[in-house]
Amino acid sequence: MTITHLVTHSGGFHADELLSSAVLMRLFPQAKLLRSRDRQWITPAADKIIYDVGGAYDVAAQIFDHHQRPGPLREDGQPYSSFGLIWAQYGRAYLTAMGVPEDDAEAIHTKFDTKFVLPIDLLDNGAMDPSVAGPLSILTLPALLGSLKPVFDDASPTADDDAFFAALPIAQSFVEAQIHNLAAKARAQSIVLAAIAKAGTSPILELPMGMPYRSALDQAEADHILFVIHPRGDDWSLNGIKLSSDTFDQRADLPAAWAGLTDTALEDVVGVKGAKFCHNARFIAVASTREVILKMAEIAVQDVQ
Repeated sequence: MTITHLVTHSGGFHADELLSSAVLMRLFPQAKLLRSRDRQWITPAADKIIYDVGGAYDVAAQIFDHHQRPGPLREDGQPYSSFGLIWAQYGRAYLTAMGVPEDDAEAIHTKFDTKFVLPIDLLDNGAMDPSVAGPLSILTLPALLGSLKPVFDDASPTADDDAFFAALPIAQSFVEAQIHNLAAKARAQSIVLAAIAKAGTSPILELPMGMPYRSALDQAEADHILFVIHPRGDDWSLNGIKLSSDTFDQRADLPAAWAGLTDTALEDVVGVKGAKFCHNARFIAVASTREVILKMAEIAVQDVQ
């Protein structure tokens, strides 16, 4: 039967049902999204998907709440929120609707669940304290989406619904952007692996364009590669390689003598015409041609060695 209604609770909202709505609206664009606690609406029916309300988790009945006791748990014992339940049931269909290639879908489904969905689940259930984000806690996605709620003295009878539906496209954009980025990383993986094979024992990796490359380096165990070069518009870029996504530390820095220099000053130090820029933090340099950036990369390798 066709899904005609997506039903979640009325009143104040949280990230979990907002993000659940973002997924479901992509899959059922003709359905009406209704916010209600009326018994008639939160009673399961074949034409409804009910989430974050209703006091039950039953896939067959299309109801996905997590507030009941005991609440639904992942295989590892961590709690689900409605977002986790919706993603587990509808995430793969969502990826298909987003045009994710079938060969990449399962890996992307798992990565999105681990990196994006699970933190929402844990925060919503109080299983993770927002303070783990330290001074950035106010900038986490749940906090930012929560900031879109109406202020306490907004007397409009539709304030909560108005704020929810204004926040929904914002939530949708974050989910879609994450999926697009994961799909792009999957596309980049094969390109980078081929470039690593072509580079052989060279410490310099040349790519056909800027793209994510660190995970492919890890997969290939290409620890000998120190720098990456690639075209960048009309110029060429020379990049260091972070040790991990959690640090700014690199396998190797560009030469200290280059730091913060541009144009003629950089050309004089490098000894090559066409050198244009080196960041003060020594993680990126720019040159006018492939030949110049390759020479700079070779000098950088010699400086390290």
